[in-house]
Amino acid sequence: MKRRNFLLHPPTLALGAAAASALPLQALAAPAVITPQARILARKGSAPRIVICGGGWGGLTAARYLRELVPNSDVVVIERNPTFWSGPMSNKWLLDIVGTDFVQHDMLRPANRYGYQLLQTEVTGFERDKKLVRTALGLIEYDYLILSGGIRDAWEAWFGNDQRAIDYTRTHFSSAYLPNQQMFALKQRVKDFKGGTLVMTLPPPPHRCPPSPYERACLIAWHIKKNKIPGKIVILDPKPKIAPIGAGYKQAFEELYPDIITHVPNARVQEVDPFNRQIKTAAGEWKFDEAIFMPPHQAADMVWHAGLIGQDASGKPTGWADMHPRLFHAHSDDRVYFVGDLMGAISDQFGHYPKSGHVANYVGRIVAKNIAQRIAGQEVTPLLPDNLCYMMVNGDPQEEISVKFEYEVNPQGKVIQTQIDVDVRSTDMVAEDFAWARGRFADFLAL
Repeated sequence: MKRRNFLLHPPTLALGAAAASALPLQALAAPAVITPQARILARKGSAPRIVICGGGWGGLTAARYLRELVPNSDVVVIERNPTFWSGPMSNKWLLDIVGTDFVQHDMLRPANRYGYQLLQTEVTGFERDKKLVRTALGLIEYDYLILSGGIRDAWEAWFGNDQRAIDYTRTHFSSAYLPNQQMFALKQRVKDFKGGTLVMTLPPPPHRCPPSPYERACLIAWHIKKNKIPGKIVILDPKPKIAPIGAGYKQAFEELYPDIITHVPNARVQEVDPFNRQIKTAAGEWKFDEAIFMPPHQAADMVWHAGLIGQDASGKPTGWADMHPRLFHAHSDDRVYFVGDLMGAISDQFGHYPKSGHVANYVGRIVAKNIAQRIAGQEVTPLLPDNLCYMMVNGDPQEEISVKFEYEVNPQGKVIQTQIDVDVRSTDMVAEDFAWARGRFADFLAL
C-alpha cells in the first residue's frame, strides 16, 4: 500500500484501553448464522441508544454518566481488549512500584453496576448515513455515537510502506503506549537490560501524555542506578527543550541521574534502522543496544474509518478528529462525539487539550451531559475540563513533580490555557498521586 493511501486508510489496530464482554451469546439476538452484515443487539423499545467505541478512561466514564443522566438510555460499549488497562500509573508498574492489579481491571463490575452493555469485539467501520457501527460480530444501530479509541502509532511516518521494518520495530522496540500485551513485553525488556545504550524517542506534539516519557526515563534510570547496571539512557526529543515540567525534569536528570540520562533537544527522527540498531536525527546519529521507540501519534483508526479526520489549510490530514472545540462533536456530523486522546485541536493558543487520562475522564462526563441535554430537548451548555498529571522521578525515596492545566474562555470566545508546573519534587505528591488515581478508578470502574 502506498504511503499516501495508508494515511487516508490506515489498517485496523487496537481500539484503545480495554473491556470484557458482558453479553451471553443469546443476548446478541442474532440470526442462526452470525455474519458481519447481520444486525445484533436488538433495540430496547424506543429508548435512545448511545454506542461508545473504545473502553478506556473516557469511554467508560461516558457510559457511566449517560446511564445516570438518561436512566432509560440503551448504552453499548464496544472494546476489543478483554480487560481494562490503565496507561496512567503504568510507568510505575513497569518498575514494580505498583502491581498488575492496580492498573488492570475487569470490566464486568462497572457494566453491571451502571447498567450498560459491554461487547468485546472489533469495530471494522461505520455507515454514518444509516447510523450503524460495523463490528466483527455484525451491525449495531445507534442514535448517538461516541468515539473514544485513543491513539495509533504512525509508524509509516518513519518507514513508509516498509511493513517488515514496521513489524520488526513494533515487536522489538515498542513503547507500549497502546496498552495491551506490549506492556508485558516492555517490562521484560527493561528487566533484561544488562547495560549499554537505551535510546528513547519522543513523538512530535501532540502526543499521548506529554510528560510521561520523561517519567519513564527517570524510573528506568532509577532501576539502572539501584542495580548498578552499566547502562545509559539517551532521550531523543524533537522539542527545543523539556516540556512540560521542564525545570523539574531537568533537575531530576542532573541531580539524580547525571551519569545515566542524556537529554538531546531538537532531535527530530530522520531515519531508523531497527535491524542494525541505528537511528539518525536532526541532532545526530546513535547506535543503541535497546530502544523504546515512539513514532508520531495520530487519532485511533476508528476516526479514519469514520471519515472524520480533520484537514489543515492545504487539505492534508491533521491526524486528529475534526471536532467542534467547545461541544466535542464532529463538525460534519453532530451525532458523533469524540472523547479522549483522539480529539482534535481546541485553540490556536495551545493547540490540543493534553492527551491524558484526566482529560479523557473529564470530557467523558461533559459529553454525557451534552448528549443528555440534547435527548431532553434542552440547550447544550458548553463546559471546560481541566488537567492534572503527577510524575514520579525517584523510586527511593519516592518523589514526584506535577503539572496542572486550567482553562477559560477569553472575551473573544477562545479557550485559553494556564499551565502550572510544580518543579520541586516531593514525597507528599506521591500520596496525592495515588489518591488521584484511586479516585478516578472509583469514578468509572466502580472500585
